[in-house]
Amino acid sequence: MEATGGDGKAPGGPRVLVVGGGIAGLGAAQRLCGHPAFPHLRVLDARPVPGRSRIRSERGFGGVVEVGAHWIHGPSRGNPVFQLAAEYGLLGEKALSEENQLVETGGHVGLPCVSYASSGVRVSLQLVAEMATLFYGLIDQSREFLQAAETPAPSVGQYLKEAIRRHVAGWTEDEETRKLKLAVLSAFFNLECCVSGTHSLDLVALAPFGEYTVLPGLDCTFAEGYQGLTNCMVASLPEDTLVFEKPVKTIHWNGAFQEAAFPGETFPVSVECEDGDRFPAHHVIVTVPLGFLKEHLDTFFDPPLPAEKAEAIRKVGFGTNNKIFLEFEEPFWEPDCQLIQLVWEDTSPLEDPTLTLRDAWFRKLIDFVVLPAFGSVHVLCGFIAGLESEFMETLSDEEVLLCLTQVLRRVTAPGPVCRGSHTSDVLLHDARGSAVGMEGG
Repeated sequence: MEATGGDGKAPGGPRVLVVGGGIAGLGAAQRLCGHPAFPHLRVLDARPVPGRSRIRSERGFGGVVEVGAHWIHGPSRGNPVFQLAAEYGLLGEKALSEENQLVETGGHVGLPCVSYASSGVRVSLQLVAEMATLFYGLIDQSREFLQAAETPAPSVGQYLKEAIRRHVAGWTEDEETRKLKLAVLSAFFNLECCVSGTHSLDLVALAPFGEYTVLPGLDCTFAEGYQGLTNCMVASLPEDTLVFEKPVKTIHWNGAFQEAAFPGETFPVSVECEDGDRFPAHHVIVTVPLGFLKEHLDTFFDPPLPAEKAEAIRKVGFGTNNKIFLEFEEPFWEPDCQLIQLVWEDTSPLEDPTLTLRDAWFRKLIDFVVLPAFGSVHVLCGFIAGLESEFMETLSDEEVLLCLTQVLRRVTAPGPVCRGSHTSDVLLHDARGSAVGMEGG
């Protein structure tokens, strides 16, 4: 935010404030810090630890568990996160290899190592691959309407469904196989909901869908945790740059403010904190989460933002993504398994669900990622999005564990699952933005 009031000058250069100490705020501070034009820089963060609005690495299972951001998507030269991680020496040899950086994935998630149907049988991986090719091909097509004067459907979901109906008309298999194919496609719809952070692809507009730029490179992780990146960013800043536990109440801008600590100076911005402290500034960069802006839009800026900006904040949507961690005494999956898919045989992307959230929230689970074994500890990380994800937040750890234990026992029958295991961490949705709250199991 650049205020228009005041003279914008200071004897020692302009004073710049960054509100929000997540990776965006830290990145802005890095770019400005040390620049001769911006000698006075401060970052205000509401939390006691910076960089944790989207990134949070825990060691609750004896190894690194990513509560927030999990992968670097598209780790290649055009990705600033990858470049920073490489600069700080946080990535392994494989992730840094030229070969890995050149792989074109199209932004699509890799195929599962095993796919379980809800009846307890394994789905042919050949059939899964066939449906993945169809689905991802249609997703790629749906990105081609960015500059189009008109679109064939208003949403990505409607476009995909219409295209799938045309494909289904040409299928020649028996009815049982056709239903299984549709069930697998339904699983891919759920996966894309998680990728796009939405409850339904019917809520994703088709026209701008192609704005997302997909970078090459095989997704990679941080061996010692994603939070190592923000820790390094913090360490690169002068010690007095960051001010912790300073939640901002109101940004007073476009004015002419005077502070006793700076006699004779006039500032166009005064940032008021919840504890009553005020920080004068010539320029402010606001990097708080969208959810926080939506919740506090009416009081966070004084005077209010211009109508078009306020309307944009109100209209921009974001969905709920949650992770569920399940710990096992013994794995029921093969040693080289990395991704487990669940397919509900009575579902179809062409039919609206009829069951209530209470009876069917777990059907929105897209996959279970097998985390690296931590000694004798074996952990699966499940992903779930949308209204089902929000409903899950209303359940206790015990209810989530009981439900998922029953689900996994059912789909992997007849082998026992979750014997003696527990959910150590259940992620809770935070209205300020991403899932960052924790509830101990």
